[in-house]
Amino acid sequence: MLIAQISDTHISTPDSVNDRWFDTPGHLARAVDHLNRLTPRPDVTLVTGDLVERGDPAEYARLRSILDGLAMPAYVVPGNHDAREPLARAFADRGYLPAGEFLHYTVEQWPVRLIGLDTHVPGSAGGRLCAERLAWLDARLREAPERPTLLFMHHPPFVTGLQAMDGMGLDGGPALADVVRRHPQVERIVCGHVHRAMTRRFGGTVATTSPATAHQLALALTPARHLAVVMEPPACSLHLWMGPEIGLVTHLSQIEERPAFTLYDGERWLREATPPPAFHAR
Repeated sequence: MLIAQISDTHISTPDSVNDRWFDTPGHLARAVDHLNRLTPRPDVTLVTGDLVERGDPAEYARLRSILDGLAMPAYVVPGNHDAREPLARAFADRGYLPAGEFLHYTVEQWPVRLIGLDTHVPGSAGGRLCAERLAWLDARLREAPERPTLLFMHHPPFVTGLQAMDGMGLDGGPALADVVRRHPQVERIVCGHVHRAMTRRFGGTVATTSPATAHQLALALTPARHLAVVMEPPACSLHLWMGPEIGLVTHLSQIEERPAFTLYDGERWLREATPPPAFHAR
């Protein structure tokens, strides 16, 4: 099973600041095309929050018009820029979002069980996993202790070293770690929010974050709390399930990647080969 993850798509309405500065719809459209062209093609795509910029219904309509181009099922969870009610209405026809207060759910039909968690707090850039949400997760994990499981959510449950982002992190991370430690079937926790790729041990498993489909946050590992963006190449995460003996292996795939140049054909080194014209950076 191959699980794709894209994050922080930040779709907004035409002529908005995001359109002018970052072209978030164009970047998402290229991400959709990239995922559709992968070999093997992912079985599912997870979209880990900050789907749109202001939580406006028109933004969600624009998001759907792009995500509907995916050749595989997509599952979304809210981030701090989202709004639950318009998000739920925009994806109501997909049938997986619940009718209750929190937009978390399970996806059961794959070799890896998927659990989407809602960390949204209205009016806050930070996130929360409250006692009610954690009790829901604990109950779901008790239902299937033998099934390999991946949790996906927006806010990472750990300190990142990016001071500005740690100031808008997740409330409830230690309590989540306690829940996860009780359930060793949790193979991975995948998140967004920080617009960069990160990996950390957490609660007896591995937690990762995925880059954004458009702008990344500058790597600022200093005490300063400023926030800057950089147009590094956008990327997606690919979580490959290789069976119970190996587990999940996570790869990063640049969305604007250059063509591959084969150096070894399985039998010999191709020392006389010439790279394709687009191989070198402009």
